[in-house]
Amino acid sequence: MASAIIKASQDVIRGKGMEPHMAEQQYFPGLEGIIAGETSISTIEGGLQYRGYRIEELARDASFTEVAYLLLHGQLPSQEQFADFKAILIESSEVPEPILEFVREIPLHAPPMDVLRTGVSALAHFDPQCDDDSTDSNIARAMRLIAQIPVLIAARYRYIHAEPYVEPSSTLRFPANILSMIRGTEIDALDEEAMDVSLILYAEHEFNASTFAARVVTSTQSDFYSAICAAIGALKGPLHGGANEHVMEVLEEVGSPENAESWVRTALAKKQRIMGFGHRVYRDGDPRAEILKTYCRQLADKAGNEELEQIADTIEKVVLDEKGLRPNLDWPSARLYHYLGLDVELYTPLFVASRVTGWAAHIIEQAENNRLIRPRSRYIGPVTLPFTPLSDRG
Repeated sequence: MASAIIKASQDVIRGKGMEPHMAEQQYFPGLEGIIAGETSISTIEGGLQYRGYRIEELARDASFTEVAYLLLHGQLPSQEQFADFKAILIESSEVPEPILEFVREIPLHAPPMDVLRTGVSALAHFDPQCDDDSTDSNIARAMRLIAQIPVLIAARYRYIHAEPYVEPSSTLRFPANILSMIRGTEIDALDEEAMDVSLILYAEHEFNASTFAARVVTSTQSDFYSAICAAIGALKGPLHGGANEHVMEVLEEVGSPENAESWVRTALAKKQRIMGFGHRVYRDGDPRAEILKTYCRQLADKAGNEELEQIADTIEKVVLDEKGLRPNLDWPSARLYHYLGLDVELYTPLFVASRVTGWAAHIIEQAENNRLIRPRSRYIGPVTLPFTPLSDRG
C-alpha cells in the first residue's frame, strides 16, 4: 500500500497519468507517503544512508566531523581536506561577545530552544558575507554554525547554573569539546565515542518536519539563517525533536525495573502515547536506535547502574508484543545523554548541534535547484454564504 501511495505521489509531481483537476483531489493527511521533492543527501530506502553511505558504517568507522563534511560537500574528505575542515571549525568557534552577553541577559525562565533560536538569529547580523547567497558562502555559514551552536548551548547552560563559561578547545575533538564546554570536566574515551555516534545518527534524516520547514523557507529565496531558525522552531515540538525529553520523563516516572511492566500495561490500557516508539517511515524498526542501544549498555555498565536499561528492556518488550511498535532513535538517546551527565534541558539543543549539518545541506540543495514550495489544500468550510451588511447583523 505504501509503495502504491509513493508511486501515485510521484506521478502527481511529474504530471504522469493524471489531469490537473484529478491531482488536486489527492489528499494524504500530514503529507504521509507524498514525495515532495528530490534529494541526493540521504535516503531511508533499504536502510538509512547519507550520500550513499550506510549509517551503520558511518557510525562504526567515521567521525561526526567527517560526516559533516560529507553532508555539506557530497563526498568524504581526503586527509588534507579533513585537516582543513577541522581547522576552519576551530577558527569559527568564537562567538561574538555581544551575542554571549545577550544570551546571558535573556530571562532565566526562557526555554533553551528559544534561546538557541534567538542566538542563531543574532549571529546573522555578524555574518561577514551577508549579501552573498552563493553555495560557497552558504557552506561557510554552515561551518560557522556547526562550530558556534555548541558554544551557545554550553554558554547558556553554564550561565543559568551559575558555572563559569568554558572556552571552546583548539585541541579536543568535536564531541569531546561539546561535553567539555557543558560539563567543565575532562572527557573519557567512551563518553567521547558515544557522543560522536549520537551526533552522527542525528545529523540527517531526509524530509523530516524541521528539514522540510528549512526547505520551504529557502524556496521563497529567504536567507540561510531564517531557514535554520524555522527548522529550530519545528524541532522544538514534542512530536519531533522534543520527544527524547519526554522519554526521560517516562523512565523517571516508572522509577524501578519492578514497576516497568505494570506501568507500561496501564499506560497502554489508557491509550497513553509512549514517546520513543514507532516512526512514520520505519515500519521494521529504526536502525539508529539499535546502534545507540549498544552504547547505552556500555555506559550503564561503566556507571554500575543497569536499572534504566532493565526498565527500557521491559517497556520495549511489552510495547512490541502489545502494539507491534519498535523504538526510534529518541528512546535510547534519552538514556545515553543521561549517562553522559547531561540534563534533560540540553537534549533537544544537542539535536540542533547535530542536525544543523543536514539542514544546511538541504538549504544548499534547495537553493541550487529551486522551485517555490506551495502545496494546495482541500477546503472543507462553507461556500457561497450570503453576505449580510454590518448594519443588519444586530
